[in-house]
Order: sequence, then C-alpha cells, then structure tokens
Amino acid sequence: MSGIHIHLQLQWPGFSLDASFDAPGQGITALFGPSGCGKTTLLRSIAGLEPLAKGLVNINDVVWQNQHHCVPAHERELGYVFQEASLFPHLSVLGNLQFGRKRSHAKAHIDLDALIELLGIGPLLNRQPHSLSGGERQRVGIARALAVNPHLLLMDEPLAALDLARKQEILPYLERLRSEFKLPILYVTHSPDEVVRLAHHIVVLETGRVVSSGSLVDTLSRVDLPIRLGEDLGAVLQATVGEIDTQWRLARLDFAGGFFWTRAQNLSVGDSVRVRVLARDVSIACERPATSTIQNILQAHITDIVNDDQEGLALVRVMVGDSPLIARVTRRSIAELKLEPKLPVWIQVKSVALT
Repeated sequence: MSGIHIHLQLQWPGFSLDASFDAPGQGITALFGPSGCGKTTLLRSIAGLEPLAKGLVNINDVVWQNQHHCVPAHERELGYVFQEASLFPHLSVLGNLQFGRKRSHAKAHIDLDALIELLGIGPLLNRQPHSLSGGERQRVGIARALAVNPHLLLMDEPLAALDLARKQEILPYLERLRSEFKLPILYVTHSPDEVVRLAHHIVVLETGRVVSSGSLVDTLSRVDLPIRLGEDLGAVLQATVGEIDTQWRLARLDFAGGFFWTRAQNLSVGDSVRVRVLARDVSIACERPATSTIQNILQAHITDIVNDDQEGLALVRVMVGDSPLIARVTRRSIAELKLEPKLPVWIQVKSVALT
C-alpha cells in the first residue's frame, strides 16, 4: 500500500471538505483548483493541524490517522513550506537550518551540506532573514523544512508571494528537489505554469471535493471532464531532444508516438523537456495535407468526441502512438468530415510550448 492514500472529511459552517485521493509515493503531486476550493484546508488536515478533520492519512505505509488513532501534528514526520517563509528572525540562516534538524524525528540525519548545495544557499549561511530577498528566504524555508528529513513535504503556494523574476529564480531549484529527493511532495497552487512545469500527478478540487486525480498526462487529456489550466485546454507530453537542425535553428522533440519540430531555444541533443500542446493549436484532417506551412503533421486515431461548453464547438481526443492530444473543432467540421471514435486521421499542430 505504498504511496499517499488520503480520505478526509471536515465540516465547518458554510463549508465541508470530503476529499479522497491516491498519489505516488515520491515526486510532486499538485493540488489544483480555484481559490476557496479547500486546497490549503486539505493540506492542513493532512498535517494534523485541523483537529476536527476525520478519516485516513497513510503516507507510504505509515498511518498518521485512521478511525482508531491520530498522530499529533508535532509527531508527524513532515516538512511544511508556507507562502511566506516563516524563518526565525533572531537566528541566522544556518541557525534556522540547525533548528529544523534538531526537531527531526528521523533516525538518520539528512546531509545538510548536500541540502545547502542543492538549494544554492551556501553564501547565505551567516546572514539574517531580514537581509534576504523573497526568493532567498523561500529557498531557506524549503531547506529548513527538508532538514527534518521528512516522510512528506507539504508546500502551500510557495511562490505566490514572489514576483515573476523571483519565481523564475526558484523554479529550477524545485525541479532539482523533485529529481534528487525521493520523497512525496504535495504542492498547492493555482498557477497553471507551476503545475505543468513541476507536477507528475495532479489532484483537482472544487468546493471541497476531488473531481479528478491521476497522472498529469492522463488527467489533462481527458475530455469527459476537461481540466483547464489557464485560458485553454491542453495536453502535456514528456519529450527528449533528438536532433538540432542547425541550418534552420529547429529542435526535434521525440515523444512516445512521434516528434515535434520547434525553435531550438538553447536546447541540446538529449535534453529532457516537457511540451504543452493547446487544443486550439491542433487541427484534424482525414487525409495528409499535401502542402502546408505547419511543420508538425502526425498520424493519429480518434478515441473520444464530446461537446465543448462553448457553443458550436467540440473536443476531440486523439492518440498519436501512446500519447494523447486534444483538438477543439467546430461541431459542423465533425459532421462534414464524419469524425468518430476509432477513425484514423491526420493532425496538424501549429505550435508547441516548452515548460
């Protein structure tokens, strides 16, 4: 039963939480949804900070809460990162890290030197919190949360209080954290860019309920319950740079089932990248276009067609090999082309975005 298994209920006047989901035992799971949907309340309940919350909290076979017992919050082996890094102002950066290490319940201590190097805070160790920038404070806050050697890391919109430049500064550190620390991370956000860039799994909440949970690739490609990240629907694929066309400054991005061409953008062969393809940028043809300015023309087959919530439009889910994409087309086009599930088609992808 390894992995994260959550089933929690909480009743407040005017709001109820009834959230159940399973998630992988390592990597970043995004808790996503509009403001007021219960993301932070769910996170606090998992941490044991909401005494009225009832149910199950099982983290990689360690049961913190069920119908028989409830481990107090201070005894749960977790790290918690808030929107604002709550550092002790009277302690230096190193003092804050050492405090975190002292409150660890783990038998094995985390390697502080490796942690300091991972988050790039070596030059900050002797400084006081008031002298740090917002991005620096948040990196120190993450390091202190990890210094307890937690079984679970909870992050509550850790970039929300930062400006765009500071967000771009800290995102690479979060990617390294995801890759190098083999622990589960629950990451609350309402930022589509952060979800697409960081998460492998997503839990979508609305009004205190989980409406969808699964891998990022599978969940974003659903048309029965379309999940919108930002202004439009879109699929996310993992790809590898297979070739650089130096003459035209293009990169070939290989994914399971095909490849895309896009601007090279300082990419190198072998780089692993994430690609987002918006539904509005995908068109469908029954025969391969003979001539086109669009470089990305791929064979596919239709799996699902549903009406969109926008009048006159529909969502078409296609598979390119093992990879799902979504196209938003008019219902008239579907009727004229006689599109239906299992039909082989050609798709044209006007543009792709690297995350």
